[in-house]
Amino acid sequence: MLESFFVKPETIDRIRALWIGEPIERYVVWLTENGYSSRTILRRVPILMHFGAYARARGAKTWDDLPAYVASFRDRWTKDHGQNCKTKRELKGVSNEVQNPIQQMLRLVVPGYTVTGRPRTSQDPFPSCAPKSFEYLRGERGLQESSIKHYGHYLRRFEAYLKEINLHNLGELSPPVLSAFVLKDSQTLSRSSMVGLCSSLRVFLRYLYRQKLLERDISRTVDSPQRYRLSCVPRSISWDEVRQMLEVVDRRKPLGKRDYAILLLLVTYGLRAREIAQMTLDDIHWKEERLRVPERKAGHWMTYPLSPIVGEAILDYIQHGRPQTSLRHLFFRVLASYHPLTHIAVSTRASYYLRKAGIPVSRPGSHTLSHTCVQRLVDANFSLKIIGDYVGHRSSSSTAVYTKVATDALREVALGDGEEVL
Repeated sequence: MLESFFVKPETIDRIRALWIGEPIERYVVWLTENGYSSRTILRRVPILMHFGAYARARGAKTWDDLPAYVASFRDRWTKDHGQNCKTKRELKGVSNEVQNPIQQMLRLVVPGYTVTGRPRTSQDPFPSCAPKSFEYLRGERGLQESSIKHYGHYLRRFEAYLKEINLHNLGELSPPVLSAFVLKDSQTLSRSSMVGLCSSLRVFLRYLYRQKLLERDISRTVDSPQRYRLSCVPRSISWDEVRQMLEVVDRRKPLGKRDYAILLLLVTYGLRAREIAQMTLDDIHWKEERLRVPERKAGHWMTYPLSPIVGEAILDYIQHGRPQTSLRHLFFRVLASYHPLTHIAVSTRASYYLRKAGIPVSRPGSHTLSHTCVQRLVDANFSLKIIGDYVGHRSSSSTAVYTKVATDALREVALGDGEEVL
């Protein structure tokens, strides 16, 4: 495999003569199989050669000894090659550039090797004091993992706070303690996040009372900040701005072909980023001209007519942009190694094009385009029931929020006396 990238025979012989020559060659094979470019391979092999020499000079005798030298080699390399870096972000890039290929190679050749990094927090907080609280959420309340993840996020904050004040017995919880915690987190969390925190806290306190870990139910002492459902306007954009955003997508490249198809799915069907990330090739029925969307927000599958424009964009991406892979996911990263696109990446790409097009919107992202789809249906005078079914709303109240904005009527008021409208 080395012959495919290095022209000079002496270079290949020098690599194979190294004491880690075999791991390097195995790593090159892995990079090739996962679609990495020749440029990437040619840049990474010298780093691995330097790492092998560094570890050998400091006492490494077998491949199993190599993990002990990753951190020190990374720090030295970063110090030597990051002198011209002006920001911490640039310096971090140099560090990752040397550390990532070494760790990838070690995963191939060192049995049981795992990447060391920041210690991961246990998914379920209070493992010793309330070990079955999350079993209760999953089993009896039937919450989805995405909801449980939010509960865990907020309860870990509560767990950390109790450690700060040295309160280790949950039976000693009291309204003053809860009030102090909520007040402390209100300094850094938004209003909507505070609602989530207080809601999670109340559920947890009721569970503790039910399990007799608390003598009385103090969940009612936790008050959420008031949120008014009709106090804010959904962050949608006009259809002219949608065209403006689509025009800045460079569809000559695989990245642009992929992103163009994603943007059309967002504004045409009101899909959410998670739904797009979960789509597979099997969800597109070309003969029937149907698009199937799994696991919509309401918890069911939906089938839509496949718009010709959307279908052409998806087909263009599949034929000329999607990497060759055995996985059935529809959208992938454009750079090796090729992994399915995450919902975070989908939202990030939407945000990128909104900013690139110069469209002013608060907190731009995939939700902006989903809201735009709903708002366009409202403006077209479709019933709330039809709109809610189309975009997968659980409740009609979720759709009713869009009726606050009578865009055309407000425009007429602004341009004239508006008496006929009123």
